[in-house]
Amino acid sequence: MRIFQTIIDAEALHESLADPDLRIVDCRFDLLNKSAGSVSYRLGHIPGAIYANLDLDLASAVTATSGRHPLPSPGIFASKLGQWGIDRSTQVVVYDDVGGAIASRLWWMLRWLGHDAVAVLDGGIPAWEAAGFAVSSQESDCVARDFIVQQAKESIVTTAALVSELAAPEPLLLLDARAEKRFAGEIEPIDDKAGHIPGARNFPFSRCLKSDGLWRSPAELQHIFHELGYAPQGSSTIAMCGSGVTACQIILAAVRANVAEPRLYVGSWSEWIRSADRPIASGLEINPPGP
Repeated sequence: MRIFQTIIDAEALHESLADPDLRIVDCRFDLLNKSAGSVSYRLGHIPGAIYANLDLDLASAVTATSGRHPLPSPGIFASKLGQWGIDRSTQVVVYDDVGGAIASRLWWMLRWLGHDAVAVLDGGIPAWEAAGFAVSSQESDCVARDFIVQQAKESIVTTAALVSELAAPEPLLLLDARAEKRFAGEIEPIDDKAGHIPGARNFPFSRCLKSDGLWRSPAELQHIFHELGYAPQGSSTIAMCGSGVTACQIILAAVRANVAEPRLYVGSWSEWIRSADRPIASGLEINPPGP
């Protein structure tokens, strides 16, 4: 099959199901009902898909100073990929049922280890079923492969580094993927404190999608980045969210729009608020309306 690196549609995936170098990963997960994703997988998934649990497979244990979804070490994650039957020759397709908001985390993690042959299913499993394609309740077998660890990309921002960059004179665009009301501090259903990091701009991950749940075009995404303050020269862009998960959808949007790829603040809001010394802002500031 040809290589997909950002988005793949249901038809293209269906045509490739028999390819031995294809691995499909179901990433469905509900932050407020953590067993829901695995239950949904057992009830019906894309044929051949395996299940990845956000908390157990795509994150490491939470510590006293970390956010809710710290990254596993590259070596541990590479071992997991090998157990799933993924190596450097594998085309990976990831999906969920929320437009890619969870699946994009695995997309980003594979790219973090230098594996670019990974794509998010456009519209997720709802689009797959809407196209009339079958689902399966049969658990998929994995033939282990050896995923060779390469040097991880320098694509991560720590809290200490973010504090320094926010204080520096160089331009910085900090994009927060949480929903508008969470960003504004009006509600906070998950973390202990509400609000956002001063100077951040709100880019709800849902803006990446059209009303039908499919991805916006590269040109539409590029327009959103530019209206939020993206500048191709002389500035740095960082994506964040509640715990470094839905921020990955902003990074996918940037790659799809062919703008400079933001770095990921993995700890995100849930790590920022671990210290009372870090400032918190509320309101929407000057955030522009979007299409």
